[in-house]
Parts: sequence; structure tokens; C-alpha cells
Amino acid sequence: MKPKVFITRKIPAHLLKELQSVCDISIWDHEDTPVPRILLEEKIPDIDGLFCLLTEKIDADLLEKANNLKVVSNMAVGYNNIDVDAATKKGIIVTNTPGVLTETTADLTFALLMATARRIPEASEFLRDGKWNTWSPMLLTGQDIYNSTLGIIGMGRIGEALVRRAKGFNMNILYHNRKRKLDAEEELDIQYCPLDKLLKESDFICIMTPYTEETKNMIRKEHFKLMKDTAILINTARGGIVNEEDLYHALVSNEIWAAGVDVFEQEPVPRNHQLLTLPKVVALPHIGSASIATRIKMANVAVNNLIQALKGEIPDHIVNKEIVNL
Repeated sequence: MKPKVFITRKIPAHLLKELQSVCDISIWDHEDTPVPRILLEEKIPDIDGLFCLLTEKIDADLLEKANNLKVVSNMAVGYNNIDVDAATKKGIIVTNTPGVLTETTADLTFALLMATARRIPEASEFLRDGKWNTWSPMLLTGQDIYNSTLGIIGMGRIGEALVRRAKGFNMNILYHNRKRKLDAEEELDIQYCPLDKLLKESDFICIMTPYTEETKNMIRKEHFKLMKDTAILINTARGGIVNEEDLYHALVSNEIWAAGVDVFEQEPVPRNHQLLTLPKVVALPHIGSASIATRIKMANVAVNNLIQALKGEIPDHIVNKEIVNL
């Protein structure tokens, strides 16, 4: 008998076919809406494998209902949507999809930085609304990127990829990380500094750190007060790392100049969210890894992780490695 697998969103047809060859699959194929919690609760008792996205909350209450579940394959690098400790206690493997989205997310981060600095969405809307009546010296003026200082909080793979892009703009790079990365400092010519110093000296501040209990609300009111009034904050990591209420007040009080945000604490973000009311905020719907090639690679890695676990093998990208020794 084939293992039973539930997939919480439609994935490429060739990968579905691959899964069907080894699994009995069911799928929530409504692309515009997340799978209802009640359906997850109905499916979880009988399935052997779960293929999910960040949109699904795989918490202890849900996992407690799992009778046969062997693996939760998350199609994402992050896995803060999953209670990994609860899964480990039940002997359930958790996997993710690191590596394949590094360059694509770095592309998007730098694009968001440029769009925010040069007010590109605002300028496009200005033109389309028929407001462009004449050239004016200070019309829609933004901030220079070339020769500026970029501060990166979190120097992982994506942070390093962002540095390589910034070097093409002759940017001076400061970084803050839980641990210094001496090899990266030498290879990329970047400077480690305490968080306060980075915030005071940077023209652009990019959040690149994972979301953990340690980084929750990492950037808040007192940190915005340290920044330049011309500073631009970019967050393509996770919502919740930046306190959104404090960010809003920093923007409306002109403590900082602008923000580019691809992630929110609540996703999808409500249409009446206060940050969406500000022209100086460029907001995107969590599209950091959204290139066709990268999303296919992510799905492929997630499928491979799932199949490996169901075959009793150790998946290539296991999150809770300690489970192997249980």
C-alpha cells in the first residue's frame, strides 16, 4: 500500500506525477486561498506525509491528531510555521528547502532597495494618474545608492549574495550577526560592527536574519531613533522581526525616510494595514523567491525530502536532525 500524502497547494505537474508514482496523494488545489484549518485537521490523522507552505500553521494541537505522520515537508527555507519541538517529540521529521532561493531572494532584496530609494512605484503611479505636467528640479527626488553605506543584519547565504550585488554600486558594507564571519569579512571586504553602530551609520538597513524568539521584535522604537532621518529600512526576511507599529510611527514622524517591506507579521496583510497608507512604504506580497525557476526548484527539493523520509531515508534537508538519534 502506498503512503498517503496531503499537499496543501498545487505544485508543478511533473512533480505531482513523481509523487503519484510512490504515494497516494490528495491536494488542496485552490491557488488563491490557503487550505482551511478544518480540512487539515480532517486529513492529518490518516496521512503519512504532509507537503505544506508557510501559510499553514503546523502547531502542537494539529500534530497531536497525527497517527501515522512521518514527515512534514515545508516548501520554504524558514519553518517558523511548524512547531518543530512538538514534531520531534512525536518522531516526525521536518524538512525545508534551503540554498535554492539564495540568489533570487538577493535579487528581490536589492530591487526593493532600489525601488524604495528612487521612489519608483510612487513615480509610476504619479505618471499613470496624469499628474506629470512639467519637469521640476525636486520632483520625486530620492536617495542615492551608489557610494552609500549598507548595513546588513544577518549574514547568511542571502546576506552574502546581497553584498556581492551591493559591491557593484560601490557600497560600503557593515554587518551584524550573532557570530562574526571572518572568512566573509576577508572575502567580501565587509566590516562587522555592533547593532547600534550599524543603525547609526547605515544609509540602508537590510534585515536578513531568520525569525526566532531571539529576533522577534528585534528592530523596534529605540532602534529607529538611532537611524539617520534619511535611512531606508528593507525587510525581506520575516515579518515580526521588525515591530510594525514602531516602524509606522518612525515613518510618520520622519525618524527614517522610507521602508521596503516584502514580509509582514500577518500574511496576507490586511488591506487596511497602516503601513499600506504611506507613500514612503514600498510593500510587496512576500515574493522574495518568486521566480519561475526558483519556485520549481523549491518544490522539487520539497518533494525529494518527502519521498526520502517516506522511504525511511534521512532527507537531504532535515531540520530536526536530532530525531535521527532518537
